[in-house]
Amino acid sequence: MTKHNFSAGPCILPKEVFEKAAQAVLNFNYSGLSILEISHRSKDFVAVMEEARALALELLGLENKGYQALFLHGGASLEFLMVPYNLMKVDGKAAYLDTGTWASGAIKEAKHFGETLVLASSKSENYNFIPKDYIVPADADYLHCTSNNTIFGTQMKSFPKTNIPMVCDMSSDIFSRSIDFSQFDLIYAGAQKNMGPAGVTLVVVKEEILGKTGREIPNMLNFQQHIAKESMYNTPPVFAIYTSLLTLQWLKANGGISAIEKINEQKAQLLYTEIDRNPLFKGTAVVEDRSNMNATFVLTDESLTEKFDAMWKAAGISGLTGHRSVGGYRASMYNALPIESVQVLVDVMQELETSVQ
Repeated sequence: MTKHNFSAGPCILPKEVFEKAAQAVLNFNYSGLSILEISHRSKDFVAVMEEARALALELLGLENKGYQALFLHGGASLEFLMVPYNLMKVDGKAAYLDTGTWASGAIKEAKHFGETLVLASSKSENYNFIPKDYIVPADADYLHCTSNNTIFGTQMKSFPKTNIPMVCDMSSDIFSRSIDFSQFDLIYAGAQKNMGPAGVTLVVVKEEILGKTGREIPNMLNFQQHIAKESMYNTPPVFAIYTSLLTLQWLKANGGISAIEKINEQKAQLLYTEIDRNPLFKGTAVVEDRSNMNATFVLTDESLTEKFDAMWKAAGISGLTGHRSVGGYRASMYNALPIESVQVLVDVMQELETSVQ
């Protein structure tokens, strides 16, 4: 049976990426060695790293604009720490938007370094919307936001205009939609949504904002050190980076971000139209802030839970259960999820409606 993978992450990746990665595990570049055992200093892998870093910048439209791309360990959660370490000045302050669990985690880490201003929060409504009425202080060292909130199904559709450096956690929607990425001075994203397997994080940073904090930074946490060592200060996660490169190549070959954005919009519209039409379902996020990556919804009659769960599982759907913070269901529709899988889910939702009439 075909599986329809709606998992929030680690998540679906393109089939051809799996096939090429699997081949590389057995024999990488016809070397007779596995990608899992080659030296990260070998010519073959250095070429992988260089291409992956360059292609990330190319797809984001940030080539030759003063940015560096890094592939680092520690997940996006380590970036919660590295961002203030590298950007918040001694006796400085930073501004944050609190739009969900991961934004809250970033705020908690920043407080270790100095004054951390929460400009706005949607916590009181269980993060079901994106705050919009706030003022960005001109004297903050940076503004931090989270573009897409995986757990709560919300997404920032626009970003504030500010003269201070802007940092964005794009873990769950990077490479999914066309944005002027140059408005951000630092972007970070765990790979395991739209880019690759868990185990590597992409950081894209404008070099000119670094080295201004007045504090000593341990080498392993210092962006400048990682840039100087061309993202190989220590042994990188070789397989995760290689698989990320394959995914970036797939994205470029299929028309890049602008092309995948159109498909993502079609998938989201298909599912949200059914959620709004079908009286058995209700979306949990405010309509204007709904995420194209993660659609969160609940049954209007919880007594149908067992029946609906059995139906979608029988249809080959996987990973649909919602996060415990929201309950219900979460359909994660990342780049590699085909629209046919969304149609299968919609069909099941309609079958449930028919069965109770």
